[in-house]
Amino acid sequence: MVCMAIALLLMLLSTPAFAQGPAEMAAAKRELQHHNGGQKHFFFEADRLEYHVADDPLFEWDMQGWVGNDLNRIWGKSEGAYLTDADVFENAQVQLLYGRAISKYFDLQAGVRQDLEPDSDTYAAIGIMGLAPHWFELDAALFIGEHGDTLGEFEAEYDILLTQRLILQPRIELNLAGQSDPENGQGSGLRNGEIGLRLRYEIIREIAPYIGVSYEREFGETADFAEAAGEDVESTSFVAGLRIWY
Repeated sequence: MVCMAIALLLMLLSTPAFAQGPAEMAAAKRELQHHNGGQKHFFFEADRLEYHVADDPLFEWDMQGWVGNDLNRIWGKSEGAYLTDADVFENAQVQLLYGRAISKYFDLQAGVRQDLEPDSDTYAAIGIMGLAPHWFELDAALFIGEHGDTLGEFEAEYDILLTQRLILQPRIELNLAGQSDPENGQGSGLRNGEIGLRLRYEIIREIAPYIGVSYEREFGETADFAEAAGEDVESTSFVAGLRIWY
């Protein structure tokens, strides 16, 4: 009986109804991928659009978006700060990156970064972004300039749900450099960092105004340059802003 069943199965598989050529198999594979995470999607998020109330008030933004699927994405990012009293950009940059999922929760990203202010510099960029255990959002990147100069950035955020709509978010950001840049008052090593605490209310999931406090400090050679120029090495500001996504 077993031999007869195997023979019958082989006969069925050899019939035209079961025979599939390369084109048919490729079409079936595309259909399977489409219904299991291969669809094209678009996402945009302005994580921070905020005004800092301080001795030197400024408007700061941090935005990103992507188009692609669960495995491959094209990312665009932009961040910077505008000094409202001085009517000048403190810094501004844009990035164009290719992202590839390397696990369920992390993407490896690589591409190019273009600084617009205070100087026009171009960097190759490579980094990792995603959710660490216990739902910490991490974003770490290394930037290599045209002349071999290197920069590093690290950001971490965590959402604490006080209610389903009221969310407290601690945040830390660190900026590092491999070389000193005395002309612009920037040292090597750990240049500066920010610790913030923001409380947002989600009117709807996609729109959330917030208030908070931000503490910033310069370190190492960067702090030495600031002190030599008679500038403060630390500052605290109250912030008010809006977080949106779609």
